[in-house]
Order: sequence, then structure tokens, then C-alpha cells
Amino acid sequence: MDSFSQQCCYHHPHREAVVRCPLCERFFCRECVTEHDDRMLCSACLARETAATTVHAGRWRELLMPWVQGGSGLVMIWALFYLLGWMLLAIPHEFHEGAIWRTDWWNAP
Repeated sequence: MDSFSQQCCYHHPHREAVVRCPLCERFFCRECVTEHDDRMLCSACLARETAATTVHAGRWRELLMPWVQGGSGLVMIWALFYLLGWMLLAIPHEFHEGAIWRTDWWNAP
């Protein structure tokens, strides 16, 4: 095996390698690696690492989110109709009989 100083980047053969990916054990230049969890990983290994963690983390949200959205929508609609009912109850009884449209409705018995 050649020494580390003589290694070239896996993606850029004309560039000197500065790090070796611990998962795939290939050599890469500075532009081809990213630090993740205190390790320097290549883009392919980083994609595999993050895809494995996001599948488990996002799955329950996908199943739960429609129920949460539907429930909050029903609560908002119920609150709207509840307030509308209170507004209708606050209208005076005379308004429904047409007495409020008379000019002297306040003097009527």
C-alpha cells in the first residue's frame, strides 16, 4: 500500500487526498468530505448514514400528522360555530319580530 501522502482523491484523481472515509475506506480531497458525528465522511456514506436515521424518525410523523391536522380542523370549525351561535343568541328578541325596524321601537310597550 502506498503511503498516505501519495494517495489521490477518489473523485478527483489530480488532487491530493487529505482524509480516508472510515466507512468505505476510500481516500478523498477536502471538497469531497463532510464532518458528521465527529467523523469525516464522503457524500455517499453520509447519504447512507442520514437516510437510515431519517426513515425511523419521520415515519411516525407521517402517520400521525393527518390525524392531528384533521382534529385541529374540527376544533376550529366547532369554535367558529360555537361563537356564531353565541352571536345569534345575543341578538335581541325584538329584532326577530320586526319591531326594531320601526322608528319608535324604544317607546313601544
